[in-house]
Amino acid sequence: MKKVLRTILPAGFKANGVACGLKRSAKPDLALLYSDPAALACAKFTTNSIIAAPLIVSKKHLKSAGKIQAVLVNSGNANCFTGKAGINDAEASCSYLAAELKIAKSSILVNSTGIIGKRLDIAKIKQGIPKLVSGLSLFGIQRAEKAIMTTDTFPKEVSVSLKIGGKIVRLCGIAKGAGMIAPDMATMLCFIMTDARITKQALNKSLSAAVDKSFNCISVDGCMSTNDTVLVLANGTAGNNIISKGKGLQDFSEALGLVCLDLARMIVRDAEGATKFIQIDVCQADNFHEAKKIALNIANSALFKSAVFGENPNFGRVVAAVGASGFKIKESQLKIKLGSLKEKQVKLTVSLSRGKASATVYTSDLTPGYIKINAQYN
Repeated sequence: MKKVLRTILPAGFKANGVACGLKRSAKPDLALLYSDPAALACAKFTTNSIIAAPLIVSKKHLKSAGKIQAVLVNSGNANCFTGKAGINDAEASCSYLAAELKIAKSSILVNSTGIIGKRLDIAKIKQGIPKLVSGLSLFGIQRAEKAIMTTDTFPKEVSVSLKIGGKIVRLCGIAKGAGMIAPDMATMLCFIMTDARITKQALNKSLSAAVDKSFNCISVDGCMSTNDTVLVLANGTAGNNIISKGKGLQDFSEALGLVCLDLARMIVRDAEGATKFIQIDVCQADNFHEAKKIALNIANSALFKSAVFGENPNFGRVVAAVGASGFKIKESQLKIKLGSLKEKQVKLTVSLSRGKASATVYTSDLTPGYIKINAQYN
């Protein structure tokens, strides 16, 4: 497997991003990903009981359509808590794009990110779609990744290539996210494109495993959003023998896992107001579930995160978080090793001395900068 330094779209994919006026800053706020031929699609969405209108529409299209050909994404407005009108707006944006691309409306997925509770200005999206479509290109991915950003300070993208059955297979992923980042995904959008030939069952299995050990293992503030989406599209243009099991699936899953983990780490590195990137390793646990839950309990401790910001090696914050995890941990079993808090990257290792399982979770420190950003976000 080879990591590519510059984002390269797999064969058959094009992208673009434009400014249609949803953001007051006039920065790019509308992105399009397009595949010809249409692609298999698998997705993971937020587990929040209140979900945004575009997710309702996308779930319906995923269920009804055999394949997906386009993904439309706007930033600056989450189109959430907007009732039936919000669903109508999401449907309308799909209709406008379908007419411009001359494809089926059900073959389009739609995503939004930004402020909750405000009606989407669908007229601006309609006006921006012709320019968005006419500018589609192989190199438009750089414009698209900027158009999905909100409080992000840098675009996030990863490309890898590998050989499967003698054919070059490519994967390219872009993501956005910096705040409202919690386990079971976060205020984040992630779109991964691949030219691999793969069965839908194998694609879904690979995505589930990749998300569980990446986006479900990060936390900035413990707050879950309403719009979270991780989507993978596979259009099969690489021409490899179809991936369903065995070494081909193992190699593809490893590549997809790498893309997801790299993007997840980037989200934590870009955490709102953060000055530290924290890796929490919990080892010698009874099982992965126990290790992961304890690691997340530490990652979501405001006291621990504040101590790291203040460069105060207060082990009591870790001890308390481990004890509050719901598992019975004896004091004699617990061993804590905390790296230097003077560094930008901090590593915490917690050993439970009771098994062979382990888990790694990533988080950031809690700073006045985070409070300032979110106190003013409206």
